[in-house]
Amino acid sequence: MSRIGKKPITIPTNVKVDIGKTEIQIQGPKGKLTTPLPYGISCSMEDGQLQTHRANNSKPQLALHGLVRSLLSNAVTGVTNGFRRELDIVGIGFKAEVKKNAVLFSLGFSHPIEYPIPEGIKVTVEKGTKPIQNYVGTITIEGSDRQKVGQIAANMRSLRSPDPYKGKGIRYVEEQIKLKVGKKGA
Repeated sequence: MSRIGKKPITIPTNVKVDIGKTEIQIQGPKGKLTTPLPYGISCSMEDGQLQTHRANNSKPQLALHGLVRSLLSNAVTGVTNGFRRELDIVGIGFKAEVKKNAVLFSLGFSHPIEYPIPEGIKVTVEKGTKPIQNYVGTITIEGSDRQKVGQIAANMRSLRSPDPYKGKGIRYVEEQIKLKVGKKGA
């Protein structure tokens, strides 16, 4: 039995849900998201709550039941509150700045890297102070689609992953880097 799939999703008053045969469209103050419905999974609205149902108790249906419910819950949260990921830039000479539709990175390579910002995503770069050695700034990625926000954050981090010896690079704010001992310390 899918415990997650059984939970109802409470729909706020400012969110509109349109249930179709193959997809569900959720529209709110932060945007509009579409979630596909796989074969055998259906949805219904009862008393301001969205409920997911499955056709049978086969193993794939059980897995899809919980998955669809989680995707719908993320869509409702995204169109009401939105999602955000934060990345720290650490390293002398590293920098990032937001241009029109792109983020321009200078990460110690011989060339600047231009990362395009997709539609529906907002990126800001803040310079501040943190107790991290050689801290440069924080990149904040915001949007209504959780998958898109997370993927963009992962792509930006992969431009210059944290170095295991000095900790230079782009890292998530909550990420702890365990530094290795160099030749002199061993």
